[in-house]
Amino acid sequence: MNQNIDVSSLGGDVSLSIKREDLLHPIISGNKYRKLKYNVAHVLQRAQKCMLTFGGAYSNHIAAVAAAGKLNNLKTIGIIRGEELAGMYTQNPTLCYAKQQGMQLVFVSRAQYALKDTPAFLKTLHDSYGDFYTIPEGGTNDLAVKGCAEILTPKDADYDYICLCTGTGGTMAGVVSSLKEHQKAIGFSALKGTFQDQVVSKYTSNKNYSITDAYCFGGYAKVNTSLIEFINTFKQTYSIGLDPVYTGKLLYGVFDLIKKDYFNKNSRILALHTGGMQGISGMNLKLKKKNLPLINV
Repeated sequence: MNQNIDVSSLGGDVSLSIKREDLLHPIISGNKYRKLKYNVAHVLQRAQKCMLTFGGAYSNHIAAVAAAGKLNNLKTIGIIRGEELAGMYTQNPTLCYAKQQGMQLVFVSRAQYALKDTPAFLKTLHDSYGDFYTIPEGGTNDLAVKGCAEILTPKDADYDYICLCTGTGGTMAGVVSSLKEHQKAIGFSALKGTFQDQVVSKYTSNKNYSITDAYCFGGYAKVNTSLIEFINTFKQTYSIGLDPVYTGKLLYGVFDLIKKDYFNKNSRILALHTGGMQGISGMNLKLKKKNLPLINV
């Protein structure tokens, strides 16, 4: 579903629609559903019983894998960055949710976590937990990109710009691979840097895209009062919730570029709402401790 957004007050003579990927599934929303679709099918076809993956304290990916496991009667194991969380995970909404979905949480030090992609560390995990199917941090692999390539449909061919947030780069790779020749994708990095370009170029030869970290607000999961106010105003105005890690930064950036006349006159812009709303509860706990405004839910 594409929802039109009135941006006439911003100037720029453009139109903006939001593709509501967050409404794709009642539990596993947005790009996480797309990334897991073919991975879960692969696990079931091979009659495997367990999926193991990696993530941080408020990871959308951890929550999604846990939910997908429960829905498909698969065991799930989450390797969580930060051993200090072991004694306090009950205060973390994301990890509590994952646990409720049946995920086994394994807390490791940041030094150990940095080795997550090495054969030696994976062997240690297999020795400890037996056979499992590995899904990388953030969910990006060949099957995930295949799923994300299905985000754009023939009905989206009329748009000139496709704007999306990007973390590990898998969703971006899938979207870029399915662009029409006249379209350009703009990736709004949730982290400092535009390293996602390496991931995109691995999966597609298409070059009609760019990535910017100008709206990462200092880095992953970092926010300030301006971003929070934008998210709350956006919801009040358009009745669409945004998360502070990904989609809030995306739409903040899109609005700013419209104000700056970045887009060609009469352009049609499509912004992808990739979900991630589960993370707001955890973010609000952090904001409360810092005496900052809360995100309206």
